[in-house]
Amino acid sequence: MFEEAQYFAPVAKREDGSVTVELASSHPGFADAVYRERRNAIAALALNYQPGDPVPHAEYTEEEHQVWALVSRELAAKHQRYAIREFLDATERLGLPKDHIPQLQEVSDRLYPLTGFRYIPAAGLVPLREFYGVLADGYFHSTQYIRHHSVPFYTPEPDIIHEVIGHANTLASDRFAELYRVAGGAARRVESEDALQFVSKVFWFTLEFGVMREASELKAYGAGILSSYGEIEEFRGMDIRPLDLKAMGTTEYDITKYQDVLFEAMSFDQLEDVVGSFWATCDDDSIARLLADG
Repeated sequence: MFEEAQYFAPVAKREDGSVTVELASSHPGFADAVYRERRNAIAALALNYQPGDPVPHAEYTEEEHQVWALVSRELAAKHQRYAIREFLDATERLGLPKDHIPQLQEVSDRLYPLTGFRYIPAAGLVPLREFYGVLADGYFHSTQYIRHHSVPFYTPEPDIIHEVIGHANTLASDRFAELYRVAGGAARRVESEDALQFVSKVFWFTLEFGVMREASELKAYGAGILSSYGEIEEFRGMDIRPLDLKAMGTTEYDITKYQDVLFEAMSFDQLEDVVGSFWATCDDDSIARLLADG
């Protein structure tokens, strides 16, 4: 859940080269001048980043490292109860630090030898086609900022906890990494905005907010659930529906609250067969036929 309707705070680059992140008045860090200045500096790092360069180093305070350590510890305990085995094994494989916020370059250095994925910095919102498209090449856009220390278990926008604890752990799995890649290929292949939205919605209801049956229990595999301290405790009580491409690609969702409609894969094999095969082959015509099918 990301409770600010903007999803990402707007980022503005001034004529003098300065960068400003426009936090909403409801943002926990709105009145914290030090936090806001650091958010501006971190956004500037991403805006000035050149592809192929090492990811620039972001400075974090001791309070922020403590937020990472606390949330990382609490989520790890919840993962043991609620996450699918593929995610747990990938988490152990990646071995993220638990006591400090990793630099995105450190995440890339750990991830690339495992599945070929690298992280690249994002100042804020990345256009849909660009965000998904580079997945095909093994790149994942990620913010570098962390939530305000006053509310460690809440973020009004996707932060590095979501991007790394949620997505990087997932990307350390060969099977998941392949799903991300074919999703990226689909985003590049389709031409219309409607088809792109369909592809992105399927991604939302699977790799962001997917659930799966495992040993007769409902478990989570979506990064949005697995990085949310609150939502991970609530997903089993939502409206759980069978995995269905047309339903996922046409269901509206509200980013400002917990996702109340979720789609259940009966196994990882089914996820690959249904969703992976769709992304690997879909185009505008096949999506149009899917939508026209009664």
